[in-house]
Amino acid sequence: MTPQAAYDELIKLRKELIVFGSIGSVLGWDQRTYMPAGGSKHRAAQLALVAGMSHEKATHPRIGELLKAVEGSDLLKDPAAAAAVNVREIRREYDREVKLPRALVEELSRTTSEAYDVWVAARKENDFAPFKPWLEKVVKLVREQADCYGWKACRYDALLDGYEPGATTAEITALFGPLQRELTELVAKITHSGKCPPQKILNSEYPVDAQEDFCRETAAALGFDFNSGRLDTTTHPFCSGIGPGDTRLTTRYNPKSFSDAFFGTLHEAGHGIYDQGLDAAHYGTPMGEAVGLGIHESQSRFFENFVGRSRAFWKRMMPRARKFFPRALGRTGLDDLYFAVNDSKPSFIRVESDEATYNLHIILRFEMEQALINGDLKAGDVPGAWNERFRKLLGLKVPDDARGCLQDVHWSGGGIGYFPTYTLGNLYAAQFFHAADRELGGLDEMIAHGDFEPLKKWLNKKIHRQGMRFRSNKLCQEVTGETLSHRFLMDHLNTKFTELYELQ
Repeated sequence: MTPQAAYDELIKLRKELIVFGSIGSVLGWDQRTYMPAGGSKHRAAQLALVAGMSHEKATHPRIGELLKAVEGSDLLKDPAAAAAVNVREIRREYDREVKLPRALVEELSRTTSEAYDVWVAARKENDFAPFKPWLEKVVKLVREQADCYGWKACRYDALLDGYEPGATTAEITALFGPLQRELTELVAKITHSGKCPPQKILNSEYPVDAQEDFCRETAAALGFDFNSGRLDTTTHPFCSGIGPGDTRLTTRYNPKSFSDAFFGTLHEAGHGIYDQGLDAAHYGTPMGEAVGLGIHESQSRFFENFVGRSRAFWKRMMPRARKFFPRALGRTGLDDLYFAVNDSKPSFIRVESDEATYNLHIILRFEMEQALINGDLKAGDVPGAWNERFRKLLGLKVPDDARGCLQDVHWSGGGIGYFPTYTLGNLYAAQFFHAADRELGGLDEMIAHGDFEPLKKWLNKKIHRQGMRFRSNKLCQEVTGETLSHRFLMDHLNTKFTELYELQ
């Protein structure tokens, strides 16, 4: 068999695997949106079967044979070419997956599917106790998963690598250290500034039907294509890229709050714009997939914060917002609304927190996940440990489990290792925004005129259509000319909040 023939067969098998895996994505999306509660056990069985079959396909010996037949050939002489990238990433995936027994894959899928429904009920009832045994099961299985993968410095590295390929706990700890110190200083200055934005503006009467229409209109204006996507509601918002022509956003509405659904929708729309921006011609191969969750998160935070919370954005969107919500915003001025959407103060809920405090929420979870996986923290002790760490980081006494350790969906789904990518996303977003502003000649003016197309095209070309050509940090260097640094984010936050809160 020639290297080209081996490569062609390898890509054919990989595309079949990804299409098969998208079936599980549809089942997961339905579970979190429209599935009746009574179907949870049957859905768990469905997802476990799909996960097991996907694992069997991904670890078939034929893939190993084809990789050996093509590796070292002239077909891969250019490391940045599509063939070389695809083979490199398929090899990485294959080497990881063959280490996992199918029984573990199915058990993890079944357990997390059932744990999700228990989490939803526990969060609603504000009671950690029913979720405790399920978290214990999930942590046990995820630890087994990490040990199957293998690790050198720490077990957490094996899990982190699944979400941010190539990243290590030590590297992220070194990056988060100075960020935490500078954020803590900034938050203290804001707290002691004595200034308080007119937050009541955002906590008024916001009819859900008007919110839905405004969210859809704004997401479309930013570049999300509703001919190839949709927007639905769920308990914990997410975006699911099912495949070319099918990207699904979710949000949650609160008739007494503007920010929950609106900024949540902008966040998920950023993810969706990335998924829709991937090269469909490479669907099913690494060249048609996101490089990692840190870069993926950078796109959601880019549109949610760097665009959606900017003065330029509200200069453009204020007239439309008044038309949708005349009672709440009819007499509101631009300066007041801009200040309100950038209100900064320690709060309990991560997804509702502001730009200055958000990453402290992530650092808490990053530390707790390591403790859980290393065995230094038992699942049953999570509420107490959470509350104590939260008090130290954000200075607040957590009033209940729903606003504490039960607020996030990730641990019910086995997503341990995922949380650090949120802060990585914020760091990448700041650096990308700085580069785009420089290269496009001033983003504020474009945003103020509602001209989002040049920005979308820049992101498509520089990031989305690169697929997995580069690892995240290398992509950052290619796009911005510098390695990832916390400096860009802190410059952005210090500039914005010094102006808003008149800091010294």
